[in-house]
Amino acid sequence: MTENQNSSRFEKDAGNYRFCDARAVGQLEPCTIVIFGASGDLTSRKLLPALFRMYCAGGLPHPVTVVGCARSRMDNDKFRRYLKESAKQETDFDDHLWQEFAAHLHYFALNYDETSFRQLADHLRELDIVTGTGGNRLFHLAVPPSLYGTIGGLLGGAGLNRENIEGSGWARIVVEKPFGRDLVSAVQLDESLRRHFHEKQIFRIDHYLAKDTVQNVLMLRFANAVFEPLWNRNFIDHVGIIAAESLGIGKRAGYYEESGVIRDMFQNHMLQLLALTAMEPPSQFEAERVRDEKVKVLRSIRPFSLKPDDNLVLGQYGEGIVDGNAVTGYRREEGVDPQSLTPTFALMRLFVDNWRWKGVPFYLVSGKRLKSKVTSIVIQFREVPHTLFQNILAARIIANRLELWIYPEEGIRLSFQAKDPGPRLCLQTRTMDFNYRDNFAGPGFDPYAKMLLDAMAGNQMLFWRQDAVEASWELLTPILHDCEVCRGRATLLHPYPAGSWGPEGASAWVERIIGSGAEK
Repeated sequence: MTENQNSSRFEKDAGNYRFCDARAVGQLEPCTIVIFGASGDLTSRKLLPALFRMYCAGGLPHPVTVVGCARSRMDNDKFRRYLKESAKQETDFDDHLWQEFAAHLHYFALNYDETSFRQLADHLRELDIVTGTGGNRLFHLAVPPSLYGTIGGLLGGAGLNRENIEGSGWARIVVEKPFGRDLVSAVQLDESLRRHFHEKQIFRIDHYLAKDTVQNVLMLRFANAVFEPLWNRNFIDHVGIIAAESLGIGKRAGYYEESGVIRDMFQNHMLQLLALTAMEPPSQFEAERVRDEKVKVLRSIRPFSLKPDDNLVLGQYGEGIVDGNAVTGYRREEGVDPQSLTPTFALMRLFVDNWRWKGVPFYLVSGKRLKSKVTSIVIQFREVPHTLFQNILAARIIANRLELWIYPEEGIRLSFQAKDPGPRLCLQTRTMDFNYRDNFAGPGFDPYAKMLLDAMAGNQMLFWRQDAVEASWELLTPILHDCEVCRGRATLLHPYPAGSWGPEGASAWVERIIGSGAEK
């Protein structure tokens, strides 16, 4: 058997064969998970609930230790009680399992200075001896990006960045987006981390990539012979990618006023979805080869221009009706400048100038306070080159469409034309649907759990690599400069009512590009 054959297996489930990656079945190495910002919102809402679900499902390594670090003063018991309140929000919360899990939780109060981090290093070494975690450490930075470089430097100064030295195991650091706010700051951030950590130790997390329906883009393309031969400029008219939200900015005014929709969504999630859709098949399904192909796509995107202006439409939501409730406009949100020119909506047209995609537009749409929460990728095929029914049918034949649904539906829909029953020749659009919820039983890991598992396993497949970060910022930094510095900045920003599909004109684009997705 070949290496690839050895690393996979198949199972028969309800009469269907499932091909599974056998490498995912192996045991994870014991480790200590250190979370900086442990008293914050991200830890209580996302990280610890994800770890608890993994523990309940038997998905954590054994032994495992979780150490929360923050400036807040509390002991282990108070830390455990604090996190239990969030865990209890789970519908299937089990108090007995929580008590077992909580025994693995520890807290270490610190300041972000050399003395505290030397004390942390001593504390972690003591825990290694007691728990048997072998010096393997995963550092998760659930803190503001301004602290990334500081914490990286302090970890290095305390020797916590070293691997396989003086009894230490591996050391990995997980950073959350945003990875800078433009190309210069992204490079500076990387330089500050790379002074102490190698690229293979740095895990830049984008939870979008861990969604099963996002990962399935590659499976659909490269595990099915029917799609890949058509996946090019000869057969595809355009690609639409939408990530719409019905919510506003909530309590994130401070962050959002500094970022806007392009930094918040396009630099990471939207360009990653584009790269997955447009990439060439890697020679092997292996982290670096997959990431190589995604970087090639980002580097092939045509340099952006605001002229003609239909390459970009920016908007900002006003008051309106969402889900039957009246909501306020962006400029009246708490913490927002009443004269703010921060965009909350963007529709961007990009072109990938390579052999496969030359001339095919990619439409990327994202915004706050839109009609509904929808995330999908739409492949719009070209119309048939010649219709032999032109003398029979009054209307043109509608082209095929492939829709990859990420949220709220999770599935795949392919539209095609079929004849209605009866003596007359009548064509009607029909669909073939695949829905994840209808076809897979049992709970799965949420994106944060999947990312944490991959980080513990050392698998960087679903994490950003620095060259991809820089390629995305190279594309977007000139756009941000034009939108934020140019004299006519206010004229580029179009208002739209909350609960709509965006500014006038752009909303028609959304409905035309996304098709049935705009009706959801």
